[in-house]
Amino acid sequence: MLRLVLPKGSLEKATFQLFADADLAVVRGSDVDYRGTIDDPRVTEVLVLRPQEIPRYVASGMFDLGITGRDWVEETSADVVTLTELHYSKATARPIRMVLAVAGDSPVQSVKELPAGVRVQTEYPELTRRFFEQAGVDAQITLSYGATEAKIPEIADAVVEITETGRALRAAGLKIIETIVVSYTELIANPASHADPEKRKAMEQLMTLLSGALEARGRVLVKLNVDEASLATVIDLLPALKSPTVSKLYGDDAFAVETVVAKSEINTLIPALRDAGATGIIELPILKIVH
Repeated sequence: MLRLVLPKGSLEKATFQLFADADLAVVRGSDVDYRGTIDDPRVTEVLVLRPQEIPRYVASGMFDLGITGRDWVEETSADVVTLTELHYSKATARPIRMVLAVAGDSPVQSVKELPAGVRVQTEYPELTRRFFEQAGVDAQITLSYGATEAKIPEIADAVVEITETGRALRAAGLKIIETIVVSYTELIANPASHADPEKRKAMEQLMTLLSGALEARGRVLVKLNVDEASLATVIDLLPALKSPTVSKLYGDDAFAVETVVAKSEINTLIPALRDAGATGIIELPILKIVH
C-alpha cells in the first residue's frame, strides 16, 4: 500500500534502529543495498536514498512516505505533509540549526550589515538565496561541496552551514550571526497519498508505532509492593510519567504500585524505594508508549 523512502548517510543507522524498535525492521541484502523490505502489509516498497533527494521524490508521488530533515524540505520547497518530528538523531534530541556565520573578528552582527556582493558558500543555495532576498542583501551565492567552514576568508566572506552546537564553526574561527532554520528529522507524506483515507489510516498507524518506540526510549516500568503505612512516602519518591497505578493487594493491608520512570534515575530510585519500605521491586523494559 505505502511506498517508503528512508535516508542514507548520517541518519541511516538511527532510522533503521527506530524502525526495528517499532517492530518494522527493514531487511536488506546488505548494508549497502538501496532496496529493502518490511514485513508489514501496509508497506509495499522500501528504498534508501540521500535525504537531500527525498522531499522532491515524496512531493512528486514517487513515494507515499519519507524521512528527511526540515532543512532539505525548506531547500527544495517541496510540497509535502509533515506527519511528525522524529527526535532520534542524537541522544539529546537536539535539532540542527542552519546558520549564517562570518569570520570571528568581523564587526558584522547581522545579515543586513553584510555588503552588496558578499560571497557566500553553502550546501543549501536555494534556501540561502531566499534568505538573502528577504533580507534585501545582494549576495554571490555558490554551492559548496563540503568543508564549507574552511572557505572564509579566501573563498567566501560568509557561509550558511548546519550545526548542532556551533563547536565546529567556533573551532574554524567563525561566529554565528543569524539562525535561518531550526531542523528536526521529519516523517513526511505525499499530499495526494495523505488525502486518501485508506493510505492516511496506514500512515497514522505506522506513525503511532514509530512515536511509541521513541517515547519509550530511556524509560522503564517499575513495579513494587508497599504496605499502607509507607504508601504515601513511596508515592512521593516516584517521578512518574503520569500518576502511578495503585492497586490493593488481596487479603493484605498492602498495595501494588507501578509507574513509568526515566532509566537514568533508576539506580538512585530503587535503593530509595527499598529504604522507604517498598518490597518486590521489579524493573522492566518498555518497547512502546502510546498515548
